[in-house]
Amino acid sequence: MTEKLSPSAQKVQDALFTFGLSCNVVEMPASTRTAKEAADAVGCQVGQIVKTLVFKGKVSEKGILALVSGANRVNEARLGEQIGEPIEKANADFVREKTGYAIGGVPPLGHITSMLTLIDEDLLSYDSVWAAAGTPNAVFCLNAADLSRISNGKIVTVK
Repeated sequence: MTEKLSPSAQKVQDALFTFGLSCNVVEMPASTRTAKEAADAVGCQVGQIVKTLVFKGKVSEKGILALVSGANRVNEARLGEQIGEPIEKANADFVREKTGYAIGGVPPLGHITSMLTLIDEDLLSYDSVWAAAGTPNAVFCLNAADLSRISNGKIVTVK
């Protein structure tokens, strides 16, 4: 018997099906909020975890989504150069307003608003990656090559 997903995790599952992906959202008994927690929970390398980070353009105030390998730290100046304006980390209210999800559970798809999306090139060195699925303990596994298709993201260097 399959357990029912929480409403936020179900939204992500529905979005995955919309893209024709057979990925299954799994709600874990423990937190998967950080890359280390997620890697420990699913038994993969930290680099295989997709950190979904939201930034804000300092001039335009537009949302920028960065899908980053759990092993990497974002170089904000480099990302700013790539999009043509300085960026800053978004606060919790901005993240929820743009994505519909709380920090710690933001998935790489299914957001309220469309945002410029940048994908860490290092994620593509893995066959499969794990991403947040709407809550701090929900995740799903997908082929790394599908990240760009589901997010309409541009592959960049983030570190």
